[in-house]
Amino acid sequence: MRPETPPRAYTTRPLRRYRTEVDKPRLLLVNGPNLNLLGTRQPEIYGSTTLAEIEQQVAETAAGYGLELRAVQSNHEGVLIDAIQAARADCAGIIINPAAYSHTSVAIPDALSAVELPVVEVHLSNIHTRESFRHHSYVSAVAEVVIAGAGPAGYQYAVRYLAEKLS
Repeated sequence: MRPETPPRAYTTRPLRRYRTEVDKPRLLLVNGPNLNLLGTRQPEIYGSTTLAEIEQQVAETAAGYGLELRAVQSNHEGVLIDAIQAARADCAGIIINPAAYSHTSVAIPDALSAVELPVVEVHLSNIHTRESFRHHSYVSAVAEVVIAGAGPAGYQYAVRYLAEKLS
């Protein structure tokens, strides 16, 4: 026979799903394939700013709004999906540059829909003025906002949008 367990004490305080240990909302910044080569890859299209510089700028912008940032970049779709799914537990919004996966992945927008967080899609170049296969993005269908062609500043615009939405 099992010993009786004392009743649990329940708190009336609501769970704060999107807060970090220091009580700051967190954004997830997701960058897809080949963006690790920024600064050297086709600077005439993508500019000379490196991914590390973009991540630093985004983190600083986020901090100015009282937000934390977690950044992930991968050339592997599954790693990006895992990061998106993990964001459900501790993030308040997602900024994503899916890069080439914009035009090929159905799994990434499925993951974004499943986590039910606000999503801003960012592209450094204007995908609508490039090759025709780049004109369609599967991610755009689940993003609240799409920013294309603003270069690295597009990421800051995304932070500002999410900061206003979350306030």
